[in-house]
Amino acid sequence: MAVTVHYWAAARAAAGVASEDFPVDGPVTLADLVRRVVAAHPGSDVERVVGVCSVLVGEQPVGSRDPGAVLVQPGDVVELLPPFAGG
Repeated sequence: MAVTVHYWAAARAAAGVASEDFPVDGPVTLADLVRRVVAAHPGSDVERVVGVCSVLVGEQPVGSRDPGAVLVQPGDVVELLPPFAGG
């Protein structure tokens, strides 16, 4: 079982990949998943970029909810979308 993380724009550039799977044994919090994302890319700009990203979990925006209270299920796709310039 895994959670797939898709990186967009600056997040993709910082991570060096378009997406990756993180193995999970069951539900995890978004905060735990983000810690794993950052740990998977030491020495990169991932932590800073992810800190400003909009996040979708299973196509649902997380918005201002506490990442420690957002559960991510095995099989979910998490999208990390940095702010985009322009309109």
